[in-house]
Amino acid sequence: MFQRILIANRGEIALRIVRACRELKIETVCVFSEEDRGASYLDLADRAICIGGPAPRDSYLKCDRIIAAAEVTRSDAIHPGYGFLAENAQFAEQCRASGIEFIGPTAEAMRLLGDKSSARVLAKKAKVPTIPGTEGLPDNDEDLIKAARDIGFPVMIKASAGGGGRGMRIVFDKTELVAAVKQAGQEAMGAFGDPTLYIEKYIDRPRHVEVQIIADHKGNVRHLGERDCTLQRRYQKLAEESPAPSIDARTRRDLCAAAVRLAKSAGYGSAGTVEFLIDQKGKFYFIEVNTRIQVEHPVTEVVTGIDLIKEQIKVATGVSLDFTQRNVTFTGHALECRINAEDPEHGFRPCAGTIEKLRLPGGPGVRIDTHVHQGYTISPRFDSLIAKIIVHRSTRMEAIRCMRRCLRELVTDPIKTTVPFLQRVLDHPDFIAGNIDTGFTDRVL
Repeated sequence: MFQRILIANRGEIALRIVRACRELKIETVCVFSEEDRGASYLDLADRAICIGGPAPRDSYLKCDRIIAAAEVTRSDAIHPGYGFLAENAQFAEQCRASGIEFIGPTAEAMRLLGDKSSARVLAKKAKVPTIPGTEGLPDNDEDLIKAARDIGFPVMIKASAGGGGRGMRIVFDKTELVAAVKQAGQEAMGAFGDPTLYIEKYIDRPRHVEVQIIADHKGNVRHLGERDCTLQRRYQKLAEESPAPSIDARTRRDLCAAAVRLAKSAGYGSAGTVEFLIDQKGKFYFIEVNTRIQVEHPVTEVVTGIDLIKEQIKVATGVSLDFTQRNVTFTGHALECRINAEDPEHGFRPCAGTIEKLRLPGGPGVRIDTHVHQGYTISPRFDSLIAKIIVHRSTRMEAIRCMRRCLRELVTDPIKTTVPFLQRVLDHPDFIAGNIDTGFTDRVL
């Protein structure tokens, strides 16, 4: 087991990793930017080191400074959390070249699965259903239009290195295609430093369901069930739940088996998420793999009783998974709501500032993952996520009722949050019936 782990992240996920390490009797080092100096969660680490200025590009994205901090503190490994450098294959290589273990998959697996085009090719070889599409883009406009026609309009333009809705465009006919490709390419270049695009068939009103996997570096892969992430706004997830409503046992079984096949074919080792779209006829299609821990991992943890951060750390030491697929059991229903410091009454405008009054919900089956506290100042430089409320009940309806109560109890004065919007969602009859799709909030609310 590692003696000391450096956490190359901030906020809620950094605190989550600190807590897991403490239970494993592993020392922790937290790096931080000037913007996060004085944050209370840093006090829970064994050591905290400032690595740069307030902006992420001057701190949390500085590979050399993070590795130097790990070397100075004699850390055995680096945990990247999610975001920032979590899916940066070059950073993983640099860590290992410096004799520091990167807690995640190999750089080769990250490149193979992190690029959506190569992941699609691999999925086809592993007999995982994929959405009809291209492996790249033709070199000229005429062939581009022909390729889109062959797939059938409407089509979706996607960035190969993309995520979070950036570098994506829906195109309904050929007159929009060339301009949309240009715009998507520019956006992809700005967001990911890679303008590579591809086209796939646009699936109308799908559900978004993902499968959590955990794998060691000896070829063993387990699935930990699925999460429904259909509730989104502009491709950003708002809430997640498990098990997924409105899919039958056969679809669930086939979905999870497909995720395991894909992970094995990639030689994957660590925690990861295989994402799918499910159309209105119940047919599922692979869309991408996230080669890291997910924001919504607590949903899986509470229904399985398996600590994903601890499992990530264990397999990174080279040991085999100590449970079989038959050992994985699922209990009750879990629902998570992401609490963002945004004002839904004014176009979801980010709300920075100091939390002067904080009241967190609680009670049986309620878990709160957050790093904020009364007096905490929310920075405009980082993601607006300030907390995750996770509830676990025996049935989905009981989980919804519990979450409604939790949202009423939460106070973050004077900071506006997405709570009022989430309350509207949880009261909507279509959500209660499990009858939603990825466009539900933008279309209905």
